Amino acid sequence: MSTNQLDKKSQAWSALFSEPMSELVKRYTASVDFDKRLWEADIAGSLAHAEMLSAQGVIGASDLADIQRGMAQIRAEIEAGSFEWKLDLEDVHLNIEARLTQLVGDAGKRLHTGRSRNDQVATDVRLWLRGEIDQLLPLLAGMQRALVNVAAKNTETILPGFTHMQVAQPVSFAHHMLAYVEMFARDAERLADVRKRVNRLPLGAAALAGTSYPLDRERVAKTLGFDGVCQNSLDAVSDRDFAIEFGAFASITMMHVSRLAEEIVLWMSQNFAFIDLADRYCTGSSIMPQKRNPDVAELARGKTGRVYGHLMGLLTLMKGQPLTYNKDNQEDKEPLFDTVDTVRDTLRIMAEMVEGIVVKPEAMERAALRGYATATDLADYLAKRGVPFRDAHEVVAHAVKTCLQRGIDLAELPLDELKALNPKVGDDVQQVLTLRGSLDARNVLGGTAPVQVRAQVERHLKRLGG
Repeated sequence: MSTNQLDKKSQAWSALFSEPMSELVKRYTASVDFDKRLWEADIAGSLAHAEMLSAQGVIGASDLADIQRGMAQIRAEIEAGSFEWKLDLEDVHLNIEARLTQLVGDAGKRLHTGRSRNDQVATDVRLWLRGEIDQLLPLLAGMQRALVNVAAKNTETILPGFTHMQVAQPVSFAHHMLAYVEMFARDAERLADVRKRVNRLPLGAAALAGTSYPLDRERVAKTLGFDGVCQNSLDAVSDRDFAIEFGAFASITMMHVSRLAEEIVLWMSQNFAFIDLADRYCTGSSIMPQKRNPDVAELARGKTGRVYGHLMGLLTLMKGQPLTYNKDNQEDKEPLFDTVDTVRDTLRIMAEMVEGIVVKPEAMERAALRGYATATDLADYLAKRGVPFRDAHEVVAHAVKTCLQRGIDLAELPLDELKALNPKVGDDVQQVLTLRGSLDARNVLGGTAPVQVRAQVERHLKRLGG
């Protein structure tokens, strides 16, 4: 057999063509280098399809047995690392089908009855992504649990709360950590919702119009654990909105990661010195021996842009495609794969790093005192005694100005001077000017009072099962 004949036989569609594909085109169009990670999904989908074909009388029981035997050997070869992935065979699907045919003969050729690579790849990607989602959900729970564990130890720790990066009001450090728990909890809800739309079966849509074979698509869906089947064959093979929706989830999650990472970077700097990190999450400098750089947090912050880029890539990939399948869709896999890898690795390492945060409460409290964080408490005190809030606001502004000039905190302003600010000021005013008094006063659902924060910690621990 000539070289040309060998090349032509290596493609499933080659009989129509009079010359072999050029090496450049072969390399440009092949996807096996990256889509081979779909092999388990491809085998699972093929076995479910074969079992259904046999049940429907489209292929014989002996063919099914041969296919099952061949697939078992292919699985063993891939797991052992001895399977030969061939660029000539373009992708994971043709590589597995060619090896199956080599092992079991005509039964391997009958496997593709009633399906196309179009619905096959759409099924494989959905199966693979569903499995990845099921692994990401526990990682999101682990991220939340790490934050809750830090919060549980720091309900009484006072942190300056910021707006516009200016000291605003004192909050519990635990309360601050639990804000991120709420964010990641919503991310988990989003991901669970994405899973519902991922978990629909395209197989049976064939190339684009369905098939004339008597397929039982619901049977395949049940075998593979899908919630249902895609109801329109054109849509089933051509849309990748489920991948885009996953990319949107991933981008929002990484945005939350990045916000937390940014605060960790700030808090660890000498200008804040609110926390410290274990050495294993830091690196040194090649020139400055005193440096301990929070590289893990910085990289997590940086990788957020990578995930955003993949989302934009997927949106752009789909925006100009006419129905139905186009080769463009080969480009959906690398951004999707990398998004999954990035989110998975980031959640895992960030949870580990957060769990080991060393809190420096004295530095936090000093920073809160420097920022006149109880000024609003004084304004509230006056308002509760009948002073219009806007007037109270003005009175307190003058008090803060006096303190700034003297370099003292509001709580250090003498009682007689506080009383001179407004006749409504009483002997009890100074207790509301302490950081602790300010914290305890916010005893409302969702507030920063330690009693409320402890209740939230318990709620999250119960929800997360630990």
